[in-house]
Amino acid sequence: MDTKPNFEEIKRRFKNADLDEKIRIYTTTQGLTVEQFKELLRMFPIQHLDKLEKAMA
Repeated sequence: MDTKPNFEEIKRRFKNADLDEKIRIYTTTQGLTVEQFKELLRMFPIQHLDKLEKAMA
């Protein structure tokens, strides 16, 4: 059984999410590659990176 997350579905949810949901998705999703996390980060509103950093601390 494939236990890898469906990245396209995660990306779609991330793109359509509000800021708090984007932070939740980014900080709780497991099993993504570094490149996949970078792709999500490119869709994150840069002016709110401080909130993401605090959530990851």
